[in-house]
Amino acid sequence: MLSERWKGILRGPASFNQAVPLSPQPIELRSADNSTASHAHRARGSRGLEQFFGFFRDQAGLTILDLGGAHQENINFITSLGHKFYSEDFLRIFRGTFQDPTGQSNPSQIDCFLREAFDYPDEHFDGVLVWDLLEHLDAPLLSATVDRLMRLMKPRGQLLAFFHSPDSRALAPYSTFRILDFHTLEIGESGSRAPALVFNNRSLEKLFQQFNSVKFLLTHEQLRELIVKK
Repeated sequence: MLSERWKGILRGPASFNQAVPLSPQPIELRSADNSTASHAHRARGSRGLEQFFGFFRDQAGLTILDLGGAHQENINFITSLGHKFYSEDFLRIFRGTFQDPTGQSNPSQIDCFLREAFDYPDEHFDGVLVWDLLEHLDAPLLSATVDRLMRLMKPRGQLLAFFHSPDSRALAPYSTFRILDFHTLEIGESGSRAPALVFNNRSLEKLFQQFNSVKFLLTHEQLRELIVKK
């Protein structure tokens, strides 16, 4: 199963605080499955989002991968900063590859998934928006996915990931994340499932132990935001 690709050109502001004309920046989108409508949309502040883009504040022309699919708000926001936008519908690829949950421990299915979701050269991305997608993966697939993300990121690159606190809820939501501004997200939910694993801070530190640093940013909603740097 291969993702359909689109390429296009968008214009937007290069400055962190002020919109100014920019030369066009390329984007690459791999098909997002928008057939399932999201519900319970809400806006919330995000310190992780603010710090993720704050790290790139005085730079342009960077490569940013969004694993949540191609949402117009995110395309506009990231390209308006002068960065190159790439998108993968990670959850759609995951559902299509692992219709049988036991496949997440099958090396051949894991390899198939990684080729489909991460068909990029090593050290290609300055930043990766992972959102809460790692919560849906069982241990063998999770470990392989984090290893691949490590390979795809440039030195000093960083990723943003979300994890619900172990005692915060029994079910993990299927969420969509749309960037409204530098520190605000609109989050939509379209159902939920039992989390594959329960993550405490120690297990998250171990998960990302090959990276140089892991920074935890707690929120009022018991949603842990992580900035992970290579």
